[in-house]
Amino acid sequence: MSNFNRLTGPISGLTALGASIFASLPLWAQEATEAAAETVAEAAAPIVDKGDVAWMMTATLLVLFMIVPGLALFYGGLVRTKNMLSVLMQCTIITAIVMVIWVVYGYSFAFGGSTSPYWGGFGKVFLAGVTPDSLAATFSDGVMIPEYVFIAFQMTFAAITPALIVGGFAERIKFSAVILFVIIWVTFSYFPIAHMVWDAAGLIYNHGAIDFAGGTVVHINAGIAALVAAIVIGPRIGYGKDNMAPHSMTLTMVGASMLWVGWFGFNAGSNLEATAGATLAMINTFVATAGAILGWSLMEVMTRGKASMLGAASGMVAGLVAITPACGTTGPVGAIVLGFVAAVACFFFVTTVKHKLRYDDSLDVFGVHGVGGIIGAIGTGILAAPSLGGTGFVAEGGTMGAQLYAQILGVVITIIWSGVVALVALYIVKATTGLRVKEDEEREGLDLSSHGERAYNL
Repeated sequence: MSNFNRLTGPISGLTALGASIFASLPLWAQEATEAAAETVAEAAAPIVDKGDVAWMMTATLLVLFMIVPGLALFYGGLVRTKNMLSVLMQCTIITAIVMVIWVVYGYSFAFGGSTSPYWGGFGKVFLAGVTPDSLAATFSDGVMIPEYVFIAFQMTFAAITPALIVGGFAERIKFSAVILFVIIWVTFSYFPIAHMVWDAAGLIYNHGAIDFAGGTVVHINAGIAALVAAIVIGPRIGYGKDNMAPHSMTLTMVGASMLWVGWFGFNAGSNLEATAGATLAMINTFVATAGAILGWSLMEVMTRGKASMLGAASGMVAGLVAITPACGTTGPVGAIVLGFVAAVACFFFVTTVKHKLRYDDSLDVFGVHGVGGIIGAIGTGILAAPSLGGTGFVAEGGTMGAQLYAQILGVVITIIWSGVVALVALYIVKATTGLRVKEDEEREGLDLSSHGERAYNL
């Protein structure tokens, strides 16, 4: 403020001199000067396009559609009848809790303007300073969108990520434990990693890692937390002995289809504008998913002799997960290959690795989201090559090796950060509320024991 006061005298004098010179000019020169000044001012002013705003509002609603009803029905169909409503309720409550936390401090912790490489600070707690006139930058110079739209869009990402973790401990965890775990985990894992990956000051961002729509922030982050939770909480009663097949593949297919539709908001919306970049993400979301469905189904035919609907739905999600970090920088042919490869790898983890290591990741969150996210994030560093149809490397050095290093570094940081936070959060919850329901409650089912209602009254 003192520097400003020191300059006011000279500035006032220069302003008066400029006004005097302007007044002495001929009328035509004054008009030309005013027109030139208006042109410069218009060029310097931020551009807010109504089409971009409308698209981002639509994309935000599509991501919400992914959570409720999409993810909730997908998970609900995969559990046994007696636990259907518990999964729906967990997804719903997690969404509501995270939305409130996001407004209170989550947005600030992720995008609060701090220069820290690890978190966004307290600058926008309770959305301080944000008004309907506040703007947020897009990927194009001078093109902006209302900050409220950006806040809402990112809020849906924050909400779906912990909801994904539910699949790792489904059918055996206390409802109160879910709530406390989510509050701790999003605060100390999701928000910092979102900042590190997507904020210009972030640690992973400044290493040049590409994560267009959340391969690290959402899928690896959630997949690792789900794996840690599955191990710490332990397997379901009767795991490996009782029949724990999905109770409704119809609902699972409906939910998976909703996820695919909503994912266009997730991926194409991450372009933040209705431009050619969004169309690239859109076509990649189509074809990578198609490639993954074919890959998973082919693996089932080769190993079991039959392709299943469960396999097709699992392949669908694996493809969506894998293309998420790469959708804005990979060509469509590369996207098909990435989806196919991810599906094969996820199939191997779900059908072989999980059983050999004997951890009960109930709905294969790690096997699909964790493994698919890792393959997608690393594959991004290869498929961004212009010679393979990609848009080019962004890591310092501009080579495939440099980009792969940045991608692997981002993956490793995310795995360690999420795993440690999840482990600490689980033991805090265990000491506070306890993690598991009682044995008789688990046998009865969480619908009745935790919520006092049934999904189906037959």
